[in-house]
Order: sequence, then structure tokens, then C-alpha cells
Amino acid sequence: MNLALFDLDNTLLNGDSDFEWSQFLIRIGVLDRELFEVKNLTFYEQYKAGTLDIHEFLDFQLKPLSRHSRKTLDEWHRQFMRASVLPMITPQSRELVQRHRTAGDLCVIITATNSFVTAPIAREFGIEHLIATEPEHINGEFTGAVADVPCFREGKIIRLESWLAGRSWTLDSFADSTFYSDSLNDLPLLRKVKHPVAANPDETLRAHAEQHGWNIVNLR
Repeated sequence: MNLALFDLDNTLLNGDSDFEWSQFLIRIGVLDRELFEVKNLTFYEQYKAGTLDIHEFLDFQLKPLSRHSRKTLDEWHRQFMRASVLPMITPQSRELVQRHRTAGDLCVIITATNSFVTAPIAREFGIEHLIATEPEHINGEFTGAVADVPCFREGKIIRLESWLAGRSWTLDSFADSTFYSDSLNDLPLLRKVKHPVAANPDETLRAHAEQHGWNIVNLR
């Protein structure tokens, strides 16, 4: 069996679900535009530059989840899927995932974006397995804190290895392993798999991929 790993934001999606979730909450009046929009843009630029402090960002991103009931959040997310996420899913991304599923590969989305935002998106792609940053919750309600290691940069390797170990696997258990990502932040995991693929890559990742002979694909 082969392993196919997919980053989500700006890889399978033509956009960033983390950034767009905050923008959606601003648009519907849940978050104050004046207070939150500049911060959201700043964190997004830091992410793209590879300078993001993940814990500072998660404090910003997860706190709003703790202020509302899960029922309310789920309703907002259904609106978010229709308004923001579905337009970001390209035919090329759907075809790529379907090709791996048809081949019988084990397909996993592995993303820094929290699982509340991303689990419905993984289901939309028909991908059963999701490794994401986990928001802490008690009795189903979010606390605003993060549980476990954030699934970001080297944290993706830690979370993936833990997930595999829970199934008595390692990366070497698979005949082949592929990881698709757009971001310089994913270089640690891209270097671990047998077939790293730069998908819609940023400038830093594109240069690295060209230097090392990695495949480069456009899913837009």
C-alpha cells in the first residue's frame, strides 16, 4: 500500500481556510473588523514568510471558538463551507485525490489548520483521515486552548509519526509515500517522504524543488 499525504491550504484549496474562517466571522459580525482583520492579515503574511509563531497565532485563532456553543459554531461552519470553502476547491484537486483513492492509496490530509475548520473539508474530499492541530474541548465545547503538538512545521512530522505508530506503522511500512504541499513551512515533512511534490508552490519551495529535482504541479 502507498501513502498519499495532502496539505490543505493553498494546496488542495485555492486559498487558506484558516485565514478565510476568521474573515468569515468578521463578515457575519461575530468578530470586530477593526480589532481582528489587521491581526488576521499579519499572521497570514508571517505564515507565508515562514516567521509565524504558531502558539501566538493559535491563541488568536482558537479563542473565538471558546466564546460560542458548538451548535452555533457548527451552523456557522455550514455557512462557511457554502460561502467560502466550496469555491476554493478546484477540479484539479478533486481529480488528484480521486486518482489516489482509485489506486487504493491511504489518503491523509495533514494540516496546521485546526480540526474544527478542516474536518468537514476533508469529508468533502472523501478523505477519511485527517491530522490537524487539535483544539482542546471539554464535554464537546472548545476551551480556546490547543491540545497536543500543533501540526505545524516539524510538528507535522511528530503528529504523523504518532498517528502512524497508533496503527503499528512507520513511513517505511509503505511501498511509496507522497506529500503534496505549497509551503516552505512544510519542507521538514517534504524531506521525509519518498516523493515530495511542490503543489502551487511559494517562491522558496519552488526554488528548493527545482534545485532538488522534485515534481512541481499546478492544482489551480
